[in-house]
Amino acid sequence: MTTAFPLRPFLPADTMALRELFAQSIEELTAEDYDEDQRVAWASVAADAEAFAERLGSMVTLVVQVDGEYAGFASLKDNATFEMLYVHPYHAGQGIGAALADAIERLARARGASAITAEASDTAAPFFEARGYVATQRNMVPRDDLWLGNTTMKKQLGAANDG
Repeated sequence: MTTAFPLRPFLPADTMALRELFAQSIEELTAEDYDEDQRVAWASVAADAEAFAERLGSMVTLVVQVDGEYAGFASLKDNATFEMLYVHPYHAGQGIGAALADAIERLARARGASAITAEASDTAAPFFEARGYVATQRNMVPRDDLWLGNTTMKKQLGAANDG
């Protein structure tokens, strides 16, 4: 059902472009759910390029490029946590998020996970809900001196039908 996009593993050389994609995704796609100060605080997580590269490299991080442009990335942490999913605003709504989510869920299942959890932003929660994730807990996450709301969501991976 989702369009095939070329997925590849994260490389350290991707760091700067993915930092920019991360910030642009937050700034442009979450404005209806988070105010400007919250978006700035959230994006500041990637301010230290070395730490961001380390974070991405410590997980299974997949990258999508379309015509040489960075279109999105997603990370699987500890084989059962959907840690990150960000799509460049220019490519939003084109199936890149779904393709990345499909791949992350397949990886989690292949690595023995019976379920996968995500800390979904208020913006991303409907996307995850449409994929069969169920809200289990509401959270307030500290970023700088602000609080950002998100929702812990969980999906059972037992079904063999992957789509």
